[in-house]
Amino acid sequence: MTSVNVSGLRKSYATGAEAVPVFTGLSLRLASHESLALTGPSGSGKSTLLNILCGLEGIDGGEVHVLGHEGASLSNDQWAGLRRQRIGVVFQDSNLMPALTLEENLKLRADLAGRSFGPVRDWLSRLGLAGLEDRYPDQVSGGQRQRAALAMVFVMGPDLVLADEPTGSLDRHTARDVADALFHWQQAQGCSLILATHDLELADRCNRRLDLAGGGQQ
Repeated sequence: MTSVNVSGLRKSYATGAEAVPVFTGLSLRLASHESLALTGPSGSGKSTLLNILCGLEGIDGGEVHVLGHEGASLSNDQWAGLRRQRIGVVFQDSNLMPALTLEENLKLRADLAGRSFGPVRDWLSRLGLAGLEDRYPDQVSGGQRQRAALAMVFVMGPDLVLADEPTGSLDRHTARDVADALFHWQQAQGCSLILATHDLELADRCNRRLDLAGGGQQ
């Protein structure tokens, strides 16, 4: 079964009077349970591609199918529904709500998804955050916030995870722990994973790599 199928993707950004191309015919396929690393320098389109695959950006041409849906046929509300229930997105700077505790952030995400894979405190404990459940995001370290962001994805049980430089701002030890948690969960749950990263060691942990600097060669 295919989670993501992209064919002939074209995408440009307007810069003044000119259109700067990002993708000029990119194609890729990702099977269920498979992991794919997106590599390439800043500006090569890694974040843009992830945003397209979760419906946050549109395209200029080509076809994008995600989890059996044709992207162009989905409304903004339908894309939002997929992000709530089936597509987990992990950003580099986490996406926790500052007015909620870590536990409340997880409970909200589980409620929005309409399903929970166990008590949220268990997920925080598994990610080394036991005892921090009642703290707010600004009361914990950057690494702890990123682990909580992963836990938010885990509690929703998505079919596809899109991770944009999830370890980019972390020290090496914390980055390894966060990566271990992500890959262990992805393999245990059998979901698909697309990971954008500058870290080639992290990229090598994925089943395949797509180098966007080289025109999207796998």
